[in-house]
Amino acid sequence: MQELTHWINGKHVKGTSGRFADVYNPATGEVQARVPLASREELDAAVAEAAKAQVAWGATNPQKRARVMMEAVRLINRDMDKLAEKLSSEHGKTFPDAKGDVQRGLEVIEFCIGAPHLLKGDFTDSAGPGIDMYSMRQPLGVAAGITPFNFPAMIPLWKMGPALACGNAFILKPSERDPSVPLMLAEIFQEAGLPDGVLQVVNGDKGAVDAILDNETIQAIGFVGSTPIAHYIYSRGCAAGKRVQCFGGAKNHMIIMPDADMDQAADALVGAGYGAAGERCMAISVAVPVGEGTADALIERLVPRIEKLKVGPYTAGDDVDYGPVVTKAAKENILRLVESGVEQGAKLVVDGRNFRLQGYEDGFFVGPHLFDHVTPEMDIYKQEIFGPVLSMVRAASYEEAIGLAMDHEYGNGTAIFTRDGDAARDFASRINIGMVGINVPIPVPLAYHTFGGWKKSGFGDLNQHGPDAFKFYTRTKTVTSRWPSGIKEGSAFNFKAMD
Repeated sequence: MQELTHWINGKHVKGTSGRFADVYNPATGEVQARVPLASREELDAAVAEAAKAQVAWGATNPQKRARVMMEAVRLINRDMDKLAEKLSSEHGKTFPDAKGDVQRGLEVIEFCIGAPHLLKGDFTDSAGPGIDMYSMRQPLGVAAGITPFNFPAMIPLWKMGPALACGNAFILKPSERDPSVPLMLAEIFQEAGLPDGVLQVVNGDKGAVDAILDNETIQAIGFVGSTPIAHYIYSRGCAAGKRVQCFGGAKNHMIIMPDADMDQAADALVGAGYGAAGERCMAISVAVPVGEGTADALIERLVPRIEKLKVGPYTAGDDVDYGPVVTKAAKENILRLVESGVEQGAKLVVDGRNFRLQGYEDGFFVGPHLFDHVTPEMDIYKQEIFGPVLSMVRAASYEEAIGLAMDHEYGNGTAIFTRDGDAARDFASRINIGMVGINVPIPVPLAYHTFGGWKKSGFGDLNQHGPDAFKFYTRTKTVTSRWPSGIKEGSAFNFKAMD
């Protein structure tokens, strides 16, 4: 069995804690590797080495740092298939979906090539007699990222790319469920010219997370995961004086107006609801048709599409629609919530509880489920299921529909399908949710905009990637300078306003 490592000072390093976690093949249920879980001492040692390496990296001019990003883009493209293959084998995603995972992370590294422009400060000439003022954006020092299992390439790249481009050293604590791709990315960045020690990959569980929170050298933490853990990291990190951004759970609503193209809406719902087995924070998990006629028309179109979904391992070909969920525990939790929906009175229109895949009976596959007549007090409506389960909540009016999304505790993403421009503009303006799609089911912004939810989906003032990332990973220093003009006026003891 393969024993994975940490990545410290530019090389693979075996763990010394004696603690390990199993890494499964989700399609077969078999353990394919084990990953070391770092002790506090291992984490602290990696941070200390990163702090030493950061001094020279932070002093490297932004253009040279951008060239490392440029070379990393080339190398990631070169290794795209190899990265996607490994990602699929540990996460369970289909091969095309795994390539998309890598690609969306790659786009942020492409954006980071613009670091010289993004790090430019401001300058004011002659703010006063002989006085100039200017601001500089400077790195924080050492930053850390704690990333989730569902995007083992994209989210680490979203975190490490801007942090490194800004001149920081970076400690990555990836998910212990699928840790191989982050280690491969570390190798790529070293080949691209990143100095040893600037990027450290430390595998671990809650013990490593707490060590990151307690380490005084780490100045900033970025996290993506569940809302309870996001709140925990945000609260403890801020209390320790760190800069923290945390992104949590979601319950994304898609409103379907009576004038919408029902076939287009149904196709969008199937892709957004069941793609990646629903293990996406931007998945659409709640469909809200407006009017009984809209709901009936939508159900009529959804059922045959869902029943035709092909579920299987990534090795079965590119026509597989989605693969297994990541662990047996995840599968059990999804099925538990499905049972709660039945018990609480929702109508299970498509029942995937008895799904079995011949030859993969021990894999973590979950069949597709579709609920109708879901109400807001049900657990399947309130909780993030993170599985291939779509719930339909029927709304009598547009105001009722938008109220459902606005009243939910999560505010990550939402969408509306309509031909009415006025309704779309009103929806985009009023909705209290961070990312909005208009006839777009998964409104994930491109790299040059920022990604982030509202309410209990996001904690912190700055979002991921885009300009916000460069603000998050730098501090602004403002300098007021005055050079003598040759006339000595003596000391001044009052704070004089500038003329």
